[in-house]
Amino acid sequence: MSWDKEIDEISRREGLSEELGGSEKVARQHEFGKLTIRERIDLISDRKSFQEIGKLAGVSKYDDEGELQSFMPSNFVFGTAEIDGRPIIISGDDFTVRGGSADASISGKRLQAEGLANELRLPHIRLVDGMGGGGSVKTIEMSGRTYIPRVGGWETIISHLGIAPSVSLALGSVAGIGAARVATSHYSVIVKDTAQMMIAGPALVDWASLGEVSKEELGSSDIHTRNGAIDSEASSEEEAFTKARRFLSYLPTNIDEIPARLACEDPIERSESFLRKVIPKDPRKVYKMRSIIDAITDDQSFFEIGEKWGKSVITGLARLDGIPIALFAEDPMIYGGAWTSDSCRKLIRFCDLASTFHLPILHLVDCPGFLIGKQSEETATIRFGSQALAALGQANVPFCSVIVRKAFGVAGAANTKPGSHHFRFAWPSGDWGSLPIEGGIEVAYKAELAEAENYDLHLAKIKERLNRLRSPFRSAEYFEIEQVINPEETRKNICHWANLAYKAIRPGPYSFTYRP
Repeated sequence: MSWDKEIDEISRREGLSEELGGSEKVARQHEFGKLTIRERIDLISDRKSFQEIGKLAGVSKYDDEGELQSFMPSNFVFGTAEIDGRPIIISGDDFTVRGGSADASISGKRLQAEGLANELRLPHIRLVDGMGGGGSVKTIEMSGRTYIPRVGGWETIISHLGIAPSVSLALGSVAGIGAARVATSHYSVIVKDTAQMMIAGPALVDWASLGEVSKEELGSSDIHTRNGAIDSEASSEEEAFTKARRFLSYLPTNIDEIPARLACEDPIERSESFLRKVIPKDPRKVYKMRSIIDAITDDQSFFEIGEKWGKSVITGLARLDGIPIALFAEDPMIYGGAWTSDSCRKLIRFCDLASTFHLPILHLVDCPGFLIGKQSEETATIRFGSQALAALGQANVPFCSVIVRKAFGVAGAANTKPGSHHFRFAWPSGDWGSLPIEGGIEVAYKAELAEAENYDLHLAKIKERLNRLRSPFRSAEYFEIEQVINPEETRKNICHWANLAYKAIRPGPYSFTYRP
C-alpha cells in the first residue's frame, strides 16, 4: 500500500491555502493599494527563505463521504525566514479572509508564532493588517457565549521584548488588539494613506456618541507618528519593509549576542572643515544638528527613529568605524533643543533599547534645559524628564558625550552618566552652567543693578566680566571638562571611544528590561 493519495492531498490543501480569500478578495486588496500577506513576506525576507508553519490550518467543509468540499485558510500566516542571512520569525494577518478578524483565525497559530520567537530567541516581524487577533460581535454567536477579555499569550509578547528584537508594521486598518501589537514592539512603522491605527473603529466611536469620524481622522500616520504611538511612517509597503530590515541590521539576533560590527571603508581620520564654523557665535542663532551627525558617523549610517515626535531631541542608530551605536542629540531648531515631556518619553524608550541590545550611547549635547512655561508644567515635563535621566543612569552600556554648545539646568546634566566613568569631550563653543548667563544675570545682580546710575551700562559691564569666565578653557583647567577638542577631530575621537566601548560590551539581560 502506498501513501500517494495522502501525499497528493498535502499539495492540494497547500494550494488551497495559497489562494487566500479567493481571487476577488485578492483583487480587492490590490485595488486598495495593499499587498497580500504572502507577497509581503516574499518582499521583506531573503529570497525563498520563508518556511511556513501551519499552512494547512483553516476551516473545512466535508460531504457525507468525508471528502473535502471547501477550505478557508486561517487568516494568520507565519513561519521562519531570513533577513540578510539571519533567522527570524515572521507573521502576518491575511485581510482577504474576514478582514483579519478573530472569527476566521486560529488562535493557536498566533500563540505559536510569539512562543517560537520567545523560545528560539529570534527577532519577530509582525505584519499587522486588521484586528490582529481581536474579536467581533459575531464571535458571540459562533461560540454560544460571551467571554471575559484577556489577551492570550500577552505575557510572551512582553517577555520577548527583553530577549530579541521585535518590529511591527501597520499595513492596513489596525484596531484593538492589532493596535496594541503594533505599539508593543521595539520599532514600528505605519504606511501613509493606506494604513490607520485606532483603539476602535468609526462605527464604535459613533455608537459611543463621540461623533462621526473617518478612519483617517481617528488613526492616520499623521496622528500616530506625532504622538509617539508609532515610531516611523513610510510612503509605501516596500519602504516600510526597507526600514524594518535596516533597523534590524543594527541589532543582535538576541540579548545573548552583541551587535555585529561591519567592515568600514569610511576613514576614522576623516574630518569636515565646516565643523569649525557650524556653531554660530551668537547663542541665539540655530544650526542643523543632523549635519553634524552625518559628518561624524560612518557614511550614510544614521538611521533616525521617532523623527516626527518629541522633535527637540533627535534619536537614532548609527555606526562608528562599523560599530553600531545609539545616538541622541538636541535639535536647536526645535525649542532651542529644550527637553519637552514628549522628547523625554522618547528618550526613555531609546535608552532602554540601547541597554537591551548592548548599543553604546553617544550624546551630542546642546541642551538649554527643560522647556519652561505653562504648557511644559501642564504636561509634567519634570516628571518625564526625571524618568529620562533615570533611564540614562540605569543604562548598562558605555556612554560618551560631546558638548557642542549648551549644557544647562537639570536636563543639561545628561552630558554625563551618573555613577560612571566615561569619555566626555567639548568643543570650544561649549557653554554650561546652572542656567544661561543671559537669563539669570538680572536676577542674580538685582540689588546691584538697582543701585546703578546707568542700569544698561552696568548690566553690560557685568556681562562682559562674566563672559570672560564662561570659557571652556577655564573649566578644563579645573578638570570640570576632561577634553576640549578641535571639532574637526570629533570623528577620530569618538571612533576611538567606540572601539574601546565595543570591547567592554557584555551580552546578557538588561535588569530593567524594555518598557514599551
